[in-house]
Amino acid sequence: MSTVSPRADLESLPKYIPGRTIEGAIKLASNEVPGGPLPSVAAAIAEAAARINRYPDTGSQVLRERLARDLDVPVERVAIGCGSVSLCQQTIQASCAPGDEVLFGWRSFEAYPIVTQVAHAVPVLVPITEGQELDLDAMLAAITDRTRVIFVCNPNNPTGTAVRRAELERFLDAVPERVLVVLDEAYKEFVTDPEVPDGVEFTRSRSNVMVLRTFSKAYGLAGLRVGYAVAPEAIADALRQVHVAFSVNMLAQVAALASLDAADELLARCQDIVAERGRVRDALIAAGYQVPETQANFVWLPLGDQAVPFAEHALDRKLVVRPFAGDGVRVTIGTPEENDLFLAAAREFPRGLS
Repeated sequence: MSTVSPRADLESLPKYIPGRTIEGAIKLASNEVPGGPLPSVAAAIAEAAARINRYPDTGSQVLRERLARDLDVPVERVAIGCGSVSLCQQTIQASCAPGDEVLFGWRSFEAYPIVTQVAHAVPVLVPITEGQELDLDAMLAAITDRTRVIFVCNPNNPTGTAVRRAELERFLDAVPERVLVVLDEAYKEFVTDPEVPDGVEFTRSRSNVMVLRTFSKAYGLAGLRVGYAVAPEAIADALRQVHVAFSVNMLAQVAALASLDAADELLARCQDIVAERGRVRDALIAAGYQVPETQANFVWLPLGDQAVPFAEHALDRKLVVRPFAGDGVRVTIGTPEENDLFLAAAREFPRGLS
């Protein structure tokens, strides 16, 4: 019997629960896009595969330079990570000492409390509003002398709701400059409301604002894991300092660059998803469900205690959705055919329980 044991506090660590993959079932649980990589992107990946005997560029320099040019920001302020979730963890590692506080709305992205606790920082969860929106006033009230980082997921995962420009500006004006505000914009490409701002704008004029984005969602590269941050230069340097060497592999870097070359074509596919998003939400509301307005590629059903029974009901019909016990169900927008099957299942769910 081994006497070696892990950290004792890991027993209390929240568990990240990914969307399930079940053979023969339609997966609407992980916010993936239904279309695969474009032919040009797949070709670039195939060509790069012949060189995987070599280590990738651990600094992702070519990708950093391309993003800096496209976003019109200094390359020194761009950092690359193994998906935006890895950058979340690097942010805490680079910004927080043990006992420092990391503040975020709840429910929000479920990795936030995990990466916080792993880094020996303290997660501070601020309840969202009855309208399923981030409560920025309550988040401001929760700031203490120990607060070092605030995550603002915009649009918010899993509710899909978004913070508008005027509200966000008031919030940023009130946050102490010593606190880093991370605008997590993993679903930025699906936003259609012009009042939901592009967070990169704020990084140009505010010294304590950082933006996270990913190639996993709109760009269809969830299986390759690559994301990026636009941050104050000192923070971007620190992110690179704490990152795991070579964690962004060669294929991910090549695919991201090829995807940027095909951005117009890829983003046109986002508009198809947005159209389906509206159709699905309207149909759910017509069926009697409460569904907040969403700016992401998913819808949120705040079903409370009926979240798990609803997910089981869907699974009986070969549909995998993502329940959050006691809160609600997140459903990714799929193809029109997949969405029709989901809507049929939702209409069949016993009305008295929904």
